[in-house]
Amino acid sequence: MTRSAPRIDLFDVRPEDERAYAFARDLRAIEALLFTSPLPVDAKAMKPHLSADADIGALMEALTADYARRGVNIVKAAGGWMLRTAPDLARVVAGPVPEARKLSRAAVEVLAIVAYHQPVTRAEIEEIRGVSTSKGTLDVLLETGWVRLRGRRKAPGRPVTYGTTPAFLVQFGLDAVQDLPGLDELKGAGLIDGRIPAGFAIPLPSDDPGLREDEEALEPDMLDFHLSPPPEDEEPGASAPEDDGDA
Repeated sequence: MTRSAPRIDLFDVRPEDERAYAFARDLRAIEALLFTSPLPVDAKAMKPHLSADADIGALMEALTADYARRGVNIVKAAGGWMLRTAPDLARVVAGPVPEARKLSRAAVEVLAIVAYHQPVTRAEIEEIRGVSTSKGTLDVLLETGWVRLRGRRKAPGRPVTYGTTPAFLVQFGLDAVQDLPGLDELKGAGLIDGRIPAGFAIPLPSDDPGLREDEEALEPDMLDFHLSPPPEDEEPGASAPEDDGDA
Protein backbone atom coordinates (compact mmCIF):
# COMPACT_ATOMS: atom_id res chain seq x y z
CA MET A 1 0.00 0.00 0.00
CA THR A 2 1.36 3.40 -0.97
CA ARG A 3 1.67 5.75 1.98
CA SER A 4 0.55 9.33 1.54
CA ALA A 5 3.14 12.08 1.53
CA PRO A 6 3.97 13.51 4.96
CA ARG A 7 2.37 16.87 5.76
CA ILE A 8 5.27 19.15 6.61
CA ASP A 9 6.21 22.80 6.52
CA LEU A 10 8.52 23.33 3.54
CA PHE A 11 10.84 25.37 5.74
CA ASP A 12 10.74 23.09 8.78
CA VAL A 13 14.36 22.24 9.61
CA ARG A 14 13.37 19.71 12.27
CA PRO A 15 11.64 16.86 10.42
CA GLU A 16 10.24 14.15 12.64
CA ASP A 17 11.70 11.13 10.85
CA GLU A 18 14.04 10.10 8.05
CA ARG A 19 11.22 9.88 5.49
CA ALA A 20 10.05 13.39 6.25
CA TYR A 21 13.63 14.61 6.07
CA ALA A 22 14.07 13.08 2.59
CA PHE A 23 10.77 14.56 1.46
CA ALA A 24 11.80 18.04 2.65
CA ARG A 25 15.21 17.72 1.02
CA ASP A 26 13.63 16.66 -2.29
CA LEU A 27 11.23 19.62 -2.16
CA ARG A 28 14.17 22.01 -1.75
CA ALA A 29 16.04 20.33 -4.64
CA ILE A 30 13.04 20.69 -6.97
CA GLU A 31 12.57 24.29 -5.89
CA ALA A 32 16.19 25.02 -6.81
CA LEU A 33 15.84 23.31 -10.19
CA LEU A 34 12.71 25.30 -11.05
CA PHE A 35 14.24 28.57 -9.89
CA THR A 36 17.37 28.20 -12.02
CA SER A 37 15.73 26.92 -15.19
CA PRO A 38 14.17 29.25 -17.79
CA LEU A 39 12.37 26.25 -19.32
CA PRO A 40 9.98 23.66 -17.88
CA VAL A 41 11.67 20.92 -15.85
CA ASP A 42 10.23 17.44 -16.33
CA ALA A 43 10.31 14.42 -14.05
CA LYS A 44 13.20 12.85 -15.96
CA ALA A 45 15.39 15.91 -15.32
CA MET A 46 14.44 15.98 -11.64
CA LYS A 47 14.99 12.31 -10.87
CA PRO A 48 18.84 12.29 -10.68
CA HIS A 49 18.71 14.99 -8.00
CA LEU A 50 16.14 13.33 -5.74
CA SER A 51 15.99 10.41 -3.34
CA ALA A 52 15.96 6.98 -4.93
CA ASP A 53 12.31 6.34 -3.96
CA ALA A 54 11.07 9.92 -4.43
CA ASP A 55 7.41 10.24 -5.43
CA ILE A 56 7.64 13.13 -7.89
CA GLY A 57 3.87 13.36 -8.21
CA ALA A 58 3.43 13.82 -4.45
CA LEU A 59 6.37 16.24 -4.29
CA MET A 60 4.98 18.44 -7.06
CA GLU A 61 1.50 18.37 -5.54
CA ALA A 62 2.88 19.60 -2.21
CA LEU A 63 5.13 22.24 -3.76
CA THR A 64 2.44 23.49 -6.16
CA ALA A 65 -0.05 23.86 -3.31
CA ASP A 66 2.48 25.80 -1.22
CA TYR A 67 3.38 28.13 -4.09
CA ALA A 68 -0.29 28.78 -4.92
CA ARG A 69 -0.37 31.44 -2.17
CA ARG A 70 2.84 33.16 -3.24
CA GLY A 71 3.77 35.80 -5.76
CA VAL A 72 5.06 33.14 -8.11
CA ASN A 73 3.20 29.93 -8.89
CA ILE A 74 4.23 26.54 -10.20
CA VAL A 75 2.47 25.66 -13.44
CA LYS A 76 2.58 22.67 -15.76
CA ALA A 77 3.91 23.41 -19.23
CA ALA A 78 5.38 21.35 -22.06
CA GLY A 79 5.32 18.14 -20.02
CA GLY A 80 7.14 19.65 -17.05
CA TRP A 81 6.81 22.36 -14.40
CA MET A 82 8.02 25.94 -14.26
CA LEU A 83 7.73 29.07 -12.13
CA ARG A 84 5.49 31.87 -13.35
CA THR A 85 4.31 35.14 -11.86
CA ALA A 86 0.93 34.83 -10.16
CA PRO A 87 -1.70 36.05 -12.66
CA ASP A 88 -3.04 38.74 -10.32
CA LEU A 89 0.46 40.25 -10.00
CA ALA A 90 1.28 40.41 -13.71
CA ARG A 91 0.80 44.18 -13.81
CA VAL A 92 3.00 44.67 -10.76
CA VAL A 93 6.09 43.25 -12.46
CA ALA A 94 5.28 44.44 -15.97
CA GLY A 95 7.74 47.05 -17.17
CA PRO A 96 8.67 48.64 -20.46
CA VAL A 97 9.27 45.79 -22.87
CA PRO A 98 9.93 45.78 -26.60
CA GLU A 99 6.75 45.55 -28.61
CA ALA A 100 6.20 41.96 -29.59
CA ARG A 101 6.24 41.18 -33.27
CA LYS A 102 2.72 40.40 -34.32
CA LEU A 103 2.08 37.45 -36.59
CA SER A 104 0.19 38.03 -39.79
CA ARG A 105 -3.18 36.39 -40.26
CA ALA A 106 -1.58 33.94 -42.67
CA ALA A 107 1.08 33.02 -40.09
CA VAL A 108 -1.55 32.47 -37.39
CA GLU A 109 -3.53 30.21 -39.74
CA VAL A 110 -0.43 28.21 -40.67
CA LEU A 111 0.58 27.88 -36.99
CA ALA A 112 -2.87 26.53 -36.13
CA ILE A 113 -2.73 24.02 -38.99
CA VAL A 114 0.73 22.83 -37.96
CA ALA A 115 -0.39 22.46 -34.33
CA TYR A 116 -3.51 20.43 -35.14
CA HIS A 117 -2.31 18.46 -38.17
CA GLN A 118 1.37 17.79 -37.44
CA PRO A 119 3.34 16.30 -39.02
CA VAL A 120 2.24 18.33 -42.02
CA THR A 121 3.90 19.44 -45.26
CA ARG A 122 3.67 22.80 -46.97
CA ALA A 123 1.48 21.30 -49.71
CA GLU A 124 -0.88 19.89 -47.07
CA ILE A 125 -1.02 23.28 -45.35
CA GLU A 126 -1.99 24.90 -48.65
CA GLU A 127 -4.65 22.25 -49.28
CA ILE A 128 -6.23 22.92 -45.87
CA ARG A 129 -6.05 26.73 -46.22
CA GLY A 130 -7.20 26.71 -49.83
CA VAL A 131 -4.53 29.25 -50.81
CA SER A 132 -0.80 29.15 -51.45
CA THR A 133 1.55 29.60 -48.50
CA SER A 134 4.76 31.55 -48.98
CA LYS A 135 8.05 30.18 -47.74
CA GLY A 136 8.45 33.45 -45.82
CA THR A 137 5.45 32.64 -43.63
CA LEU A 138 6.97 29.33 -42.57
CA ASP A 139 10.35 31.00 -42.06
CA VAL A 140 8.76 33.49 -39.63
CA LEU A 141 7.28 30.63 -37.61
CA LEU A 142 10.61 28.81 -37.58
CA GLU A 143 12.29 31.98 -36.29
CA THR A 144 9.84 32.24 -33.39
CA GLY A 145 10.95 28.79 -32.26
CA TRP A 146 7.34 27.57 -32.12
CA VAL A 147 7.61 25.43 -35.26
CA ARG A 148 10.36 23.00 -36.24
CA LEU A 149 11.41 20.85 -39.16
CA ARG A 150 10.42 17.29 -38.22
CA GLY A 151 11.53 15.14 -41.14
CA ARG A 152 10.67 14.33 -44.75
CA ARG A 153 7.54 12.67 -46.06
CA LYS A 154 8.13 9.37 -47.83
CA ALA A 155 6.49 10.65 -50.99
CA PRO A 156 7.58 11.99 -54.39
CA GLY A 157 9.78 15.03 -53.86
CA ARG A 158 10.37 14.07 -50.18
CA PRO A 159 8.70 17.25 -48.81
CA VAL A 160 9.70 18.52 -45.37
CA THR A 161 7.23 17.94 -42.53
CA TYR A 162 6.59 20.54 -39.82
CA GLY A 163 5.60 20.25 -36.17
CA THR A 164 5.45 22.36 -33.01
CA THR A 165 8.11 22.68 -30.30
CA PRO A 166 8.12 22.79 -26.48
CA ALA A 167 8.51 26.58 -26.82
CA PHE A 168 5.08 26.64 -28.49
CA LEU A 169 3.56 24.92 -25.45
CA VAL A 170 5.28 27.31 -23.04
CA GLN A 171 4.20 30.37 -25.03
CA PHE A 172 0.54 29.35 -25.00
CA GLY A 173 0.50 27.87 -21.48
CA LEU A 174 -0.10 24.26 -22.54
CA ASP A 175 1.15 21.16 -20.76
CA ALA A 176 0.73 19.11 -23.95
CA VAL A 177 -0.47 19.80 -27.47
CA GLN A 178 -3.49 17.60 -26.68
CA ASP A 179 -4.65 20.45 -24.43
CA LEU A 180 -5.46 22.57 -27.48
CA PRO A 181 -9.20 23.39 -27.58
CA GLY A 182 -11.47 20.92 -29.35
CA LEU A 183 -14.46 21.62 -31.56
CA ASP A 184 -16.93 22.17 -28.71
CA GLU A 185 -14.56 24.56 -26.94
CA LEU A 186 -13.92 26.55 -30.10
CA LYS A 187 -17.66 26.80 -30.78
CA GLY A 188 -18.28 27.87 -27.19
CA ALA A 189 -15.70 30.62 -27.54
CA GLY A 190 -17.38 31.85 -30.72
CA LEU A 191 -14.35 31.04 -32.86
CA ILE A 192 -16.27 28.64 -35.09
CA ASP A 193 -19.65 29.35 -36.66
CA GLY A 194 -22.42 27.15 -35.31
CA ARG A 195 -23.47 26.28 -38.86
CA ILE A 196 -20.56 24.03 -39.69
CA PRO A 197 -20.73 21.38 -42.44
CA ALA A 198 -21.93 17.92 -41.52
CA GLY A 199 -19.06 15.62 -40.62
CA PHE A 200 -16.69 18.51 -39.86
CA ALA A 201 -14.17 17.53 -37.19
CA ILE A 202 -10.95 18.79 -35.65
CA PRO A 203 -8.15 16.21 -35.48
CA LEU A 204 -6.73 15.13 -32.14
CA PRO A 205 -3.26 16.72 -32.24
CA SER A 206 -0.08 14.88 -31.34
CA ASP A 207 3.46 16.24 -31.11
CA ASP A 208 5.16 12.90 -30.55
CA PRO A 209 8.79 13.65 -31.49
CA GLY A 210 9.22 10.22 -33.04
CA LEU A 211 9.00 9.96 -36.82
CA ARG A 212 5.85 8.41 -38.26
CA GLU A 213 5.88 5.47 -40.64
CA ASP A 214 5.50 7.84 -43.58
CA GLU A 215 8.39 10.08 -42.45
CA GLU A 216 12.16 9.78 -42.66
CA ALA A 217 14.90 11.71 -40.89
CA LEU A 218 16.20 15.02 -42.15
CA GLU A 219 19.73 15.38 -43.41
CA PRO A 220 22.10 16.64 -40.66
CA ASP A 221 22.93 19.80 -42.60
CA MET A 222 19.27 20.83 -42.60
CA LEU A 223 19.02 20.41 -38.83
CA ASP A 224 22.10 22.58 -38.30
CA PHE A 225 21.29 25.16 -40.97
CA HIS A 226 20.16 27.93 -38.61
CA LEU A 227 22.84 27.36 -35.98
CA SER A 228 26.01 26.24 -37.69
CA PRO A 229 28.80 28.81 -38.21
CA PRO A 230 30.43 29.17 -41.63
CA PRO A 231 32.97 26.45 -42.47
CA GLU A 232 36.42 27.18 -41.04
CA ASP A 233 38.03 27.16 -44.47
CA GLU A 234 35.63 29.80 -45.81
CA GLU A 235 37.42 33.05 -46.50
CA PRO A 236 36.27 36.12 -44.53
CA GLY A 237 33.86 38.23 -46.48
CA ALA A 238 32.94 35.43 -48.86
CA SER A 239 29.45 35.93 -50.17
CA ALA A 240 26.69 33.42 -49.39
CA PRO A 241 24.94 31.59 -52.21
CA GLU A 242 22.01 33.44 -53.70
CA ASP A 243 18.51 32.52 -52.53
CA ASP A 244 16.62 30.35 -54.94
CA GLY A 245 13.71 32.76 -54.83
CA ASP A 246 11.24 30.13 -53.60
CA ALA A 247 8.22 31.90 -52.11
